[in-house]
Amino acid sequence: MTITTETHVAEIAIADPATIKVFQQHHIDFCCGGRLPLAEACSRHGLDPDAILAELRAVGESPAPEPRWETEPLTALVEHIQARYHRPLREELPRLQAMLAKVASRHGQHLPEVIPPLVETFENLQEELLAHMAKEDAVLFPAIVASEGALAHDGNPWQPWLAIEGPVPVMEEEHESAGAALAKMRQLTGGYVAPEWACPTFRGLYHGLAQLEADMHVHVHLENHVLFPRAVMLAQALAARAERPLGVF
Repeated sequence: MTITTETHVAEIAIADPATIKVFQQHHIDFCCGGRLPLAEACSRHGLDPDAILAELRAVGESPAPEPRWETEPLTALVEHIQARYHRPLREELPRLQAMLAKVASRHGQHLPEVIPPLVETFENLQEELLAHMAKEDAVLFPAIVASEGALAHDGNPWQPWLAIEGPVPVMEEEHESAGAALAKMRQLTGGYVAPEWACPTFRGLYHGLAQLEADMHVHVHLENHVLFPRAVMLAQALAARAERPLGVF
């Protein structure tokens, strides 16, 4: 793929996952806000698009750290998302919540404009993410896996592709909400820069939240720009083969 300043950010990240690190370093949104030309994304951050383009091309010369998910089986991608993001996220969120509660109890009065709204934003995000992943794991992901299997099985009494097209925009909307929460937490914490007097727990909390943000961006990118479009195309193909309309979520 030839990358130019007019190539959309998401397309670059899909074509070469190694470029994601560059986007993260410059805080360029490659997931929910990735459907922008590189030049426009750079302009929004006051960055030189030619300099960023050079960085992207340089990192693109190295081997991709992950499989090319745009061509791997959807079942493999679903398993990867669940193993790399869903299961670790279910473990990490309670850990961060415990650290945040400790920091709030000891330092909340020192930073009333930061800690209380950070607690509220994180707790809302945690609740939304757990519910979101539960829906994906219980409904959408099994439907995607079963639909891929249905390609080789005519007459399947359960038509799983009927449970794909409807949920996708709902999941994307929830991704937007999560992205807004992550952006708010970054703004509240000044880019996760802990005060000089911060204790190790305080610093560990900010480090963990920054890592949560980085992982979530890749997580959402894989779903929004790779898994969901491919799954919808599969559902449409199967529905056409069955000569019946897609279902409603």
